[in-house]
Amino acid sequence: MIDPLKGAGGRATRGLDVRPETAAVLRGHVEQAERNDRPAAESLAALREDGFFALIGPGRGAGARAETIARSLVGVGRFCPSTAWVAGTCAVSKNLVVANFPERAVLEVLADPDVLGCGSGVPAGRGEREPDGVRLRGRWPNVSGCEDAAWAVLALMLDGAFSLAVVPVSDLAVERTWSMAGMRATGSHTLVAEDVLVPADRVTSAGGFAVADRLLYAMTVLGPVVGAARGALDAIEAMFASDRVPFMSSYSRMGESPGARLWLAEAAHLVDRAEDTMLTVAAAVDAGDVADGPRMLMRAADSARDCRAAVERMLDLHGASGFATTNVLQRFWRDVSVGSRHPQVNPYLAAEGLGAALAPV
Repeated sequence: MIDPLKGAGGRATRGLDVRPETAAVLRGHVEQAERNDRPAAESLAALREDGFFALIGPGRGAGARAETIARSLVGVGRFCPSTAWVAGTCAVSKNLVVANFPERAVLEVLADPDVLGCGSGVPAGRGEREPDGVRLRGRWPNVSGCEDAAWAVLALMLDGAFSLAVVPVSDLAVERTWSMAGMRATGSHTLVAEDVLVPADRVTSAGGFAVADRLLYAMTVLGPVVGAARGALDAIEAMFASDRVPFMSSYSRMGESPGARLWLAEAAHLVDRAEDTMLTVAAAVDAGDVADGPRMLMRAADSARDCRAAVERMLDLHGASGFATTNVLQRFWRDVSVGSRHPQVNPYLAAEGLGAALAPV
């Protein structure tokens, strides 16, 4: 069995760099992506060329670890959080394939290491065994990147047990149900299977998700969110470097205001802390040090909340004009607000889990 986080080789933990050319493509197609509720084809092509879809699996990119994945997604999220989110979903789907299916099936499904995958861990389908395989029926909502992915890993119930199936997206219908204020361009629509026959070797029973897997998946959520917070901070720092002045004040520029400098310092500190917390959790996953899972899940939730708090500080600095639809700050704010509320970083459930660990009934 291939280790999804080790593979056959290895990448440096610093993550993949976003080349200036790729950053320009991402930045230049953000508005188009939001209008279409899916990543721009040009952005996906740039990430594919740079290896961002090959972070997990055999071939190029095998060996990427949780810290590498998190850093890579921060880099992309700084320019287009939604496209980074789709890359993170791809990493999760490939992890599910590599961790749960026989090596022969893995090598077949991931023959192209740069192929885009998607999926859902919600058992929203049911399977029935037939002589030639498993007949699959179901509806899986919120499948990020499904319109552009080649295949999907879908959770289902088979013989009363939680199972996973790998299905070509071409065998499924896509219902365009995604209509959200933030992470709009993730294309997280609904996949529908109506009497789809899946070969037996593409369906497998699976246990519950281990703590290490849950933490890895939290990194694929946090990476784009932290990246979005960094992108917002870039916009605020550019504002401070401009000739903009605090309205209704006697200051000649933003940096003259002690209060503005304090708010800037707090925002930058919160973003730094969010990223440091995320990378600390990722490093523990890479080291196999996940015995204290409840505390680590709590830290992941804290990272997400720090991103939200940081962007709120930045909007205070910018004022109401930061919410203009032409302002990049409001887009980062929406993406952070939605992405940081994903179930993988749910703060009250994380607190509930930690409380149960500290004081078991």
